Amino acid sequence: MKAEVKELIAAMSKRFTSHPWHGIEIGEKQPEILNAFIEIIPSDSIKYEIDKASGYIMVDRPQKLSNHMPCLYGFVPRTYCDTLVAEMANEKTGRTDIVGDGDPLDICVLSERTFNHGNILCEAKVLGGFRMLDGGEADDKIIAVLKGDQAYGNMNDISEMPKLVIDRVRHFFLTYKDLDGAAKNVEITHVYGKEEAYEVIRRSHADYTAKYGNADDNLAVALEKLIG
Repeated sequence: MKAEVKELIAAMSKRFTSHPWHGIEIGEKQPEILNAFIEIIPSDSIKYEIDKASGYIMVDRPQKLSNHMPCLYGFVPRTYCDTLVAEMANEKTGRTDIVGDGDPLDICVLSERTFNHGNILCEAKVLGGFRMLDGGEADDKIIAVLKGDQAYGNMNDISEMPKLVIDRVRHFFLTYKDLDGAAKNVEITHVYGKEEAYEVIRRSHADYTAKYGNADDNLAVALEKLIG
C-alpha cells in the first residue's frame, strides 16, 4: 500500500464515522470476545435495525406485543450469514434445505446494568448461541455477556447461566412474531455452547469476507486507482 494511501485512510478515519457493519472490526480477540453493535435495548418499544446502505439506525416497526427484548440486541460487525453458516445448520439439524438469511450475525448481550439508548458499541464475551430458523433461513443468535459485567462477566459458557435467564431470551424469539402469524415459522432447534458458537462466528466472518472482502483493502484499492 502506498504511503499516500495510508495517510489518506488515516485522515479519513478521523474525519468520518465508520459504517457499523463494514467499518468496525469484529474484534482482536474474536471469536471469544466480539465487538457488538447494539440496535435495541430492553426498554425499546420500537424494533430498530441498521439500514445496510447508509449505516444509520432506522425504525423497522413498533413492537406489537407487550413483551420487550430481554437483553441488548444487535449484530457482529463484518459477519454475514450465508453459505458456510447454512451448511453448518444443515449438518446439525440433518436437513438440506436451510439457507443463510443474508444478514449480519445477530448477538444477544446479557448484563445486569440498565442502558438508556442503543446505537452503541460494546465488547461481548461469547457463551453460546441459539440455532434459530426463521422461515427456513439460518438466523443464529449468539448469546454473550457484557465484558466485565459484575453479575455475568465471570461466566464462561451458556451452561453456567441461570436457566430462567436463557429461557426468557429463548421465549422472546419464539413469540415476538405471534401477532404477525409468523411465529409458526420460527424454531430454535438447539441451544449450543461456546465452542459451537465460535465456529458459527468463524463461518459468518468467512461468509462476509467471501461476499464483501476486506473493507480497508477495498478502500485502499479504490484510492490507489483514484490518485494513480
